[in-house]
Amino acid sequence: MRVGLLTREFPPDVYGGAGVHVEFLADRLRELVDVRVHCWRGAESGGEQDGQDGVFRYAPAEKLDGANEALRSLSVDLSMAAGVADCDLVHSHTWYANLGGHLAKLLYGIPHVMTAHSLEPLRPWKAEQLGGGYALSSWAERTAAESADAVIAVSHGMRADILACYPALDPDRVHVVHNGIDTALYQPTPDPEVPTRYGIDPERPYVLFVGRITRQKGVPHLLRAARRLDPAAQLVLCAGAPDTPEIDREFRALVDELEHGRGGVVWIPRMLPRPEVVRLLSHAAVFVCPSIYEPLGIVNLEAMACGAPVVASAVGGIPEVVRDGVTGLLVGYDEKGPEAFEAGLAEAIDTVLADPDAARRMGAAGRERAVADFGWDAIARRTAALYERLLR
Repeated sequence: MRVGLLTREFPPDVYGGAGVHVEFLADRLRELVDVRVHCWRGAESGGEQDGQDGVFRYAPAEKLDGANEALRSLSVDLSMAAGVADCDLVHSHTWYANLGGHLAKLLYGIPHVMTAHSLEPLRPWKAEQLGGGYALSSWAERTAAESADAVIAVSHGMRADILACYPALDPDRVHVVHNGIDTALYQPTPDPEVPTRYGIDPERPYVLFVGRITRQKGVPHLLRAARRLDPAAQLVLCAGAPDTPEIDREFRALVDELEHGRGGVVWIPRMLPRPEVVRLLSHAAVFVCPSIYEPLGIVNLEAMACGAPVVASAVGGIPEVVRDGVTGLLVGYDEKGPEAFEAGLAEAIDTVLADPDAARRMGAAGRERAVADFGWDAIARRTAALYERLLR
């Protein structure tokens, strides 16, 4: 069985959870099927040769330089569809590649599996980033989802969202296969040199956020909640890749205000290499995920695997990962009451900070859950089994 994985992100060009997912899924699937990865040619991979290690990279059409990002993305989909002519099945990830999978299905008569890592109808703020391209991205996702042979949801919450957004989709074609975590790469790895290198005081506990600066990740809510936090704790923000200049300016203004009001704020304005993130997670007193929308939240799994207690919003698939009171604390979110959410975040973080023994128990329970329930080997086997059913 030859499978074409279609994705925007693939190492070394990974900036979000979908890229992490495809990286590890491809690695484990190679033990089960013949995998060819078809992805974007990013800045880091610009010089790599096509086909090296079964990875084929595509750039947007040159004549579309300067055009809307969504239009440029669809040009990559055309190239991907042409590139998978020798595949028995295609599996696309995110709207950036979904249309490529759909076109391959039509062109070659092969099954198309689509993994939904997020849903465009539930991310209206993307219009800030894409303008009219948001209508194009929404159309591409809907077209692919409603005609795919199988849609994989990364959580049960995500499955419910898919069926609500796309009622024309047959529920029997929507399958839940959770995101996973490599607990050999993500494990408690104490190394005080890394936090110290980034200006973190080793004598004070710190609250850690890791993620992109987007509306979805809820970083402004965290920054406003931090006004209420125990001043003895530091706030470490490993945050980069802002979606738009507007949210970048908002983020910077909130960080400046917080620094003047409480101190102990450390902003690392870029996405760090994985080994350094693991070490930051390993020393964190608490990891916080304030997302307002999250199909699963793979970053919570990463924190749990490193033994960090988690405070997270109770949205999407997060409650399927973080067990309230066991591996961390969950905070309810209502878009109509942001102040209550921010107060709840602050209260939950301070609760964990105030009881280090309970925090250690939560961290240990999180590590145990990550190992037992979210291993990539099992996820790859379930995915390959779905491929086999479709081909039969």
